[in-house]
Amino acid sequence: MTGSSQFTVIENHQPLDRSRETARPILLIGFQHQGNLGLGYLASTLREHGYSVLLFDVEADPDLIVKAAVDAEPIIIGFSLIFQFYIPRYSVLISKLREAGVFCHFTMGGHFPSLSHATTLQMIPELDSVVRFEGEMTLLELADVISMGRDWRNVTGIAYRGGDGVQTTAMRSLVDDLDSLPYPDRSYDPETALGRKAFPLLASRGCARTCSFCSIQTFYRAAPGKIVRTRKPAKVVEEMRMLHEERGITIFLFQDDDFPLFGPVWRRWAAHFVNELHRSELSGRVIWKMNCRADSVEPEVFASMRDAGLYLVYMGLESGNEQGLRTLHKQVTVEQNLRAVEILKQVGLLFEFGFMLFDPGSTLDSVRTNLGFLRTILADGCAAAVFCRMLPYDGTPIKDELEREGRLKGDICHPDYDFLDPRVTALYRSLSEIVDVWGWIHGYRALSPQLNWASNEIAIMERLFPQLPGMHEYKQAIRRITRESNEILFSVVEELLDSASSGGQRSWTTAKLDTYRKRFLEQLLETRDGFVKCHQSVLLAALHNSKMEEMALS
Repeated sequence: MTGSSQFTVIENHQPLDRSRETARPILLIGFQHQGNLGLGYLASTLREHGYSVLLFDVEADPDLIVKAAVDAEPIIIGFSLIFQFYIPRYSVLISKLREAGVFCHFTMGGHFPSLSHATTLQMIPELDSVVRFEGEMTLLELADVISMGRDWRNVTGIAYRGGDGVQTTAMRSLVDDLDSLPYPDRSYDPETALGRKAFPLLASRGCARTCSFCSIQTFYRAAPGKIVRTRKPAKVVEEMRMLHEERGITIFLFQDDDFPLFGPVWRRWAAHFVNELHRSELSGRVIWKMNCRADSVEPEVFASMRDAGLYLVYMGLESGNEQGLRTLHKQVTVEQNLRAVEILKQVGLLFEFGFMLFDPGSTLDSVRTNLGFLRTILADGCAAAVFCRMLPYDGTPIKDELEREGRLKGDICHPDYDFLDPRVTALYRSLSEIVDVWGWIHGYRALSPQLNWASNEIAIMERLFPQLPGMHEYKQAIRRITRESNEILFSVVEELLDSASSGGQRSWTTAKLDTYRKRFLEQLLETRDGFVKCHQSVLLAALHNSKMEEMALS
């Protein structure tokens, strides 16, 4: 018995009749941490048209993935790759699949393959094709053509090897109506916080900004179609309500590159969204997090979103000095960054941020100014200090500029560059040697992320649980630990700056700093676990009552 069927699709406004054979499945492989909505939309689109889809986390045991592929005999295996740093991991898995006798069509999509398709095909010779830019309709057509034994090389929106080199077919337009897509597959367990379940969500696709370090903006500008598209507010809330009632989700993590807020049109969108949340009676029952830029933050708008469940805002502040913001083409000012932080504090919203202490134009003075900026916004311990060095991703204007200047170093998977001032290079190396960034700043078990997670939990408790005695004192204790840990980290940077500029002595060592890190972690865990344990009966009762309400709704 086969799964053959007929359907009609619209491509370039022309109807096409196309048959398909759906007896064999399609495998999709990518990072699944916190849920991969890109894979989710691909899977749901394929399933809507009759295909069975198997999804795998690229971090799973490779032998398990290989066995599943051998057993399933899929039509296609699709690999989702966003950043170039993970090419070796994918390459190893793909080689294992081929060595095991899996000879079906291999394709890859995502930001890096879309923008650097020729490089991708060169670095992973086992790939048959690259699906470029938004992939729902392209992967569907590719599956249909291959399943029926036809030539796939004319499918719109792909790249492949052929003739004298890499060939590309006509570009496929970006999806104009996002609400025409089925809800993304979420066949994975939700993240949890204090027993409350969290899922990712999208209200829009695309970004109108043109930051020089970001491959997202070039991704959406390289394909034809409208760069930024928003879903209807009612449809977004409808999806939230469905997930709340059917799966008990109470925390929604919007993954929009830039939540629709900037300018009068998107402000109206946000107002409609808030109204829909109130109309659906979800406000008060669910909370949500979103990403935005500093120039989108206004008191009235964010107060209204707070009252509709917004509890956490992520901002890409990136720099605390004007030259750095110009280098990164942020098109905001330091004053706007400071104002945004102050507004969020005033309206009572938790915030997290991205920050590049170093960029290609960094000087000792700019790093010192950045340090002063961080000290200013984090003086009250509202968030843990995080920072990084700007990385030159493929497909970004700043990477191309570094290449033109002869400053780009390293390779595709490890791009690097020289600072203009060798003292800045020495500073960066010294800081990297002393600060174990994977123990202090980066990684889920590092100190700063755990401090920020404790603040996240506090915000969740305040919104989704009964008022707990001692909450004010507990919040202040977490802020004290955060403030003190920030100051230690800032002291290290400041000492290294002084040493780089005037040759002063260095007293900080990795061992000494690690002693402080462990001490702060112990204080954090003791304080956090003690508070949660003290109130566990109230927290558990609230979860039980919530589940009873969900059952009644369903």
